Amino acid sequence: MTESRSSRMTAYLLLSFTALCWGANAVVAKLAVPEVSPMMLTSWRWLGVVSLVWVLAYRDVRREWAKLRPMLGYLMAMGALGFTAFNALFYAAAHETTALNMGIIQGTIPVFVILIAFLVYGEKVSPLQLLGVGLTLLGVVLVTVEGDLSRLLAFVFNVGDVMIIGACLLYSGYTVWLRFKPNISALTWFAMLATSAFVASVPLAFMEWRMGFGQWPTPTAWGLLAFIVVFPSFIAQVFFIRGVEILGPSRAGIFVNLVPILASAAAVLVLGERFMWFHGGALVLVLSGIAIAETFLPRSG
Repeated sequence: MTESRSSRMTAYLLLSFTALCWGANAVVAKLAVPEVSPMMLTSWRWLGVVSLVWVLAYRDVRREWAKLRPMLGYLMAMGALGFTAFNALFYAAAHETTALNMGIIQGTIPVFVILIAFLVYGEKVSPLQLLGVGLTLLGVVLVTVEGDLSRLLAFVFNVGDVMIIGACLLYSGYTVWLRFKPNISALTWFAMLATSAFVASVPLAFMEWRMGFGQWPTPTAWGLLAFIVVFPSFIAQVFFIRGVEILGPSRAGIFVNLVPILASAAAVLVLGERFMWFHGGALVLVLSGIAIAETFLPRSG
């Protein structure tokens, strides 16, 4: 099917807005720190998404239920891994690190996907892709030690940055295991994973509450939650799905690389966080690594 200029421009706008929403998530996570506990935030987020998405997806899920039933275990695992675990670590990390660091480290997901696919499935990796992976990881190290090499030698890292790295690894694993995704519509897929994410988040919120760390959302938190549910969780996902339909996954995925840039800008403009030299260096390394890793694919055959 020929791709029209108008549909291409529509896709560019949708995907750019998607990246902006995902970049803003780091800023909102920092704003939510004094307002609601991380697991409570995660659980309410996915309950809100489930409430929205099922209005649109109910008929599709009914129609495709026969395909879904044998895959329920896989769907539960994917929702727990890619959505619940990622969000839980992401929001917990906001208590320990800056939105700048969160946004920059989040940009490592594309190269972690390449690394996991290589280690788990033996997918071919070109030497230049390995260089890209190395540059990106160097950028992560630079931001986690805040440009102080003595911290690296002493193996001293910010716990929040380590949490974000763990979250990115989990989401990268989720991305790699998308190869087993059943042949169902994107809306059905999102509805099932959002439901799985909410179910998996409930025990985490319960344990957090029982351990005395739970905090019920304040009025401000409800407003932040509304933003998270509507924009990064729902509209951004729907827009990304549409962008992929128009441009294809490879070209649409390039727009994800905007997330660390937009998240960094939002952290400075909204939160007033200081943009240090090591943030700039890390951004250059991470984005350069991604560009190399995604450009120089190994030759097939």
